[in-house]
Amino acid sequence: MTKKTILSFEHVTGISRRFPLKKFTLKNISFTMEAGYLYGLVGENGAGKTTLMNYILRDTIKYEGQICIEGTDIRKEHTRILNKIGFVSEDNHFFEECTCRQNADFLGMFYDAFDREKFLETMETMKLSAGKIYKNMSRGERLKFQLAFAIAHNPSLYLLDEVTAGMDPVFRVDFFHLLQQLILDERAAVLMTSHIPSEVERKTDFVGVIKNGSLVAFGESLDIIPQLGKEQDGNYE
Repeated sequence: MTKKTILSFEHVTGISRRFPLKKFTLKNISFTMEAGYLYGLVGENGAGKTTLMNYILRDTIKYEGQICIEGTDIRKEHTRILNKIGFVSEDNHFFEECTCRQNADFLGMFYDAFDREKFLETMETMKLSAGKIYKNMSRGERLKFQLAFAIAHNPSLYLLDEVTAGMDPVFRVDFFHLLQQLILDERAAVLMTSHIPSEVERKTDFVGVIKNGSLVAFGESLDIIPQLGKEQDGNYE
């Protein structure tokens, strides 16, 4: 049985009308993500991992080729498509002076299927108070809140940008268990960036390797990651 395609890039190349292609421009990127799988994206800092996510999230970036979510070209219905995306990143912005609950109540109104009770239940599962002020939260707590918020609006695509960096080792186990639960019913897929190839090998189903804006490898994690043995310490820094 063929699984539903969640995300596809087809020959995506950034357009730069005034300057030559830069380091952070994608170059002829093609891959497909199916529902029910956890995907990793690895590469050195500045290789283009976050840039790839920005091509999905920002409608101001110009490019050739096509990016589709559930078969729809994101350029045609970008606002509606954002309802299908759960984004978690250190660079994600929320109201600093408000509590997690207040952030969820206000920003949840912008999503068609936001479930407040699911948000509160997920926060409780992660042992994080919904009454905590956002600006007083640690990096790890902020990312937990963001994940709870993302889960609450039932996206089909989760984009997680370097979320495990500095994560508490105990919660890391629970975190990946939670991700597996999100894709269990094969309605969603997860794409997470990481600079730790060994973590991606153990925890993801498929992985892409990006270098200088180009996707130089893409396939099953157990096949791709061992090819990266040239990294002396096993990490990209």
